[in-house]
Amino acid sequence: MTVYMVERDLKGISMEALGDAQKAAISQAAEMTSKGTDISYLRSTFAPEDGRCMCLFDAVSDADVKRLNDDAGLPYHRIVPALDLTP
Repeated sequence: MTVYMVERDLKGISMEALGDAQKAAISQAAEMTSKGTDISYLRSTFAPEDGRCMCLFDAVSDADVKRLNDDAGLPYHRIVPALDLTP
């Protein structure tokens, strides 16, 4: 499995809508996993001042991460492999 970073522009999003987006990502990951696609939502970092949001997923492919975000209706600019450097 590989960690993928999803880059988003969510400028002006409300905290309620941000929470709903996070729940949608978690729910879609659980649904895909239950149907045989191994994928996990890990976490997000959001900068409210400029609306940048970076979400991390653990998945087999970037295509799976793309499908998750498309199916959940979550906007993104790009999806790239990333290193999760959490200590």
